Amino acid sequence: MKVYIRVDKEPDLVRSVLGTVVNVADVTQIEKPLHGEGSIVSVDAGYTGVEKRAEHVDRKVIWQIAARRGCYRKH
Repeated sequence: MKVYIRVDKEPDLVRSVLGTVVNVADVTQIEKPLHGEGSIVSVDAGYTGVEKRAEHVDRKVIWQIAARRGCYRKH
């Protein structure tokens, strides 16, 4: 099971919780927890490319998407 949680930064309120089976792609579930007026979306690397999907092109948010493992070089 995967759990998607929508939290407001202030006053640290949990707004919604969504559960799915593990084989559901994260990027296909972003719409459900994003109802509302949020302006910053912080998500893990499973959402890479979400800002390019047709249903999110006009969304007025700042996408903060974690880098995938392997994107960093060891020095």
